[in-house]
Amino acid sequence: MTLPDRTHRQITPAFPNGFDSVLDYDVLSKICESARVKGADFAEVYVERRRSTWITMVEDKINVVRVGIKAGAGVRVIRGKHVGYAYCEDLRTDRIEIAAKTAAYITHEDSPEPFSNPVNVTRPRTDQPVSFYQIESDAKKKTDLLRRANAAARDDDSRVLEVSCTYYDEEKEIRIVNSDGLKCDDQRSLYGLYVFVLTADGGKNNSGYASGGGRYPFTHFEKRTPEMIARDASRQALRKLRSCECPAGQFPVVINKGWGGVLIHEAVGHGLESDFNRRGSSVYTGKIGQKVASEYVTIIDDGTLPNGRGSSNTDDEGTITKKNILIDNGILKNYLYDTYNARLMKAVPTGNGRRENFTQLPMPRMTNTYIARGKDNPEDLIRSVKCGLYAQTLGGGQVDIASGNFVFEVQEGYWIENGKITYPVLGANLIGNGPDILNKIDAVGNDLEIETGAGTCSKEGQNIPVGVGQPTIKIGEMTIGGTSLKKTTRFS
Repeated sequence: MTLPDRTHRQITPAFPNGFDSVLDYDVLSKICESARVKGADFAEVYVERRRSTWITMVEDKINVVRVGIKAGAGVRVIRGKHVGYAYCEDLRTDRIEIAAKTAAYITHEDSPEPFSNPVNVTRPRTDQPVSFYQIESDAKKKTDLLRRANAAARDDDSRVLEVSCTYYDEEKEIRIVNSDGLKCDDQRSLYGLYVFVLTADGGKNNSGYASGGGRYPFTHFEKRTPEMIARDASRQALRKLRSCECPAGQFPVVINKGWGGVLIHEAVGHGLESDFNRRGSSVYTGKIGQKVASEYVTIIDDGTLPNGRGSSNTDDEGTITKKNILIDNGILKNYLYDTYNARLMKAVPTGNGRRENFTQLPMPRMTNTYIARGKDNPEDLIRSVKCGLYAQTLGGGQVDIASGNFVFEVQEGYWIENGKITYPVLGANLIGNGPDILNKIDAVGNDLEIETGAGTCSKEGQNIPVGVGQPTIKIGEMTIGGTSLKKTTRFS
């Protein structure tokens, strides 16, 4: 799959009256000024309004329908390295002014070195690579998606024990004003459909999961239909019923395109966020310009992909998003910066200052992170493996930022024998070290795919939508944690 078409469209405001009716730029600029009366170096007001819908279907019944509107403002005040933050769940000017005074009070007793001058003031972008789509208002259309997914997942197969379907959408409008002169608006919309299937047969239980969505119009579900999503989940769960135990040891591993990029997101991407590197707690600290991966590997973080889950026209500090090359043919080129860490590290913000909502401080976060397209035929990668693992779908994982060590569950995997995918395996885990694995990638496919339907990244308690992706890749050797020390007998 190729990257989404970069068609530019005019943004339609999520809230027809806009912020100007209650909080125009001049009002917010004055609040920034008042937040600096105690001698702060910098002040910022972040305003947000969000509409969201959450519907779930379990046991053939719609059991949760939640619709909400949430609004509020957060004020950040910086003095030297010290940060004060306060927020209010109210858009009245006097309430935001109270938050501003509170944030200023948090920092005014300190007298550290001054916060450095701004690198630049972001100008509003004239193009809009990330389109805003009005959220579908017809509730019946949303519940119909769930009913269609539920029916398709069951598909008259008695082995399907339970199906759970969830629909989610949100539209958000933000406004940011700061003491450097920045004045910025952005609008964002997001859809998601998630299907979980539990199967049972002969005393064995297994599960499958699939999703669809992204920053698309609602009509995207005519292309990636609820039936397709549901059948992916049930296919996965049914195939796992005939799985064998996975061998353990050192083997070549081929990782599928798309969602397979979650391994790079976790094992490498977090280590490239600037806050970890400023504190010296990342395995990549001080390695700009050095070789950290094989020459086949180029890693990109791009906040401008039109339909990416992590995309936006500006980040949550008002910095214009862009395509950032982090590793170029194995050489580490850059970290991911928000404005705070960029100033302290004398670097340029990369458009990666993100926050979950107005109650939270921004921090450097990934947007849509992926391995760039290679030149190899994906089938050749599998044919080159005499004995190893094909990771079709990865599950959850854990990574230690300081060492780069990680463990990842293989949600759906298959054993490769003599260049062919054979039987499904259970209990497989990928164990390794981020920098080590990057250097062991010896082939990269030409089938790049960006997964836009499911990625949610957690950091310091904040959960944000992200995109992940990659072509099919081959890792020459890595540790597979399995349940069998020798190859098991294959099911016929």
